[in-house]
Amino acid sequence: MATTTRARPAALILTPSAEQRIADLMARAPEGTIGVKLSTPRRGCSGLAYSVDYVSEAKPFDERIDTLGGTLFVDGGSILYLVGSTMDWREDDFTAGFVFANPNAKGSCGCGESFTV
Repeated sequence: MATTTRARPAALILTPSAEQRIADLMARAPEGTIGVKLSTPRRGCSGLAYSVDYVSEAKPFDERIDTLGGTLFVDGGSILYLVGSTMDWREDDFTAGFVFANPNAKGSCGCGESFTV
């Protein structure tokens, strides 16, 4: 009996606009940058926030998501809070930023900057 291995689904889904924004960030990244990293540091009204920063090295437990425009790393300590989420980039006349549809979030603050799990 042959054993088949299923491809592991991506921990995070990126919309085309999020991938394009990563490409734009990488096009003007500081020298030595290998990608951008998504993490969920403790801050804000609800406890956890989304943070995207340039990185110059990958950590051993980071999740790596390769896109056409560059690499997105997801912090290994944050991945459990983000599995199944969709990352989008939205821009209008007043605001611009990454927006997350996170099925793990149980609540968020009024301004939308932080969430709880």
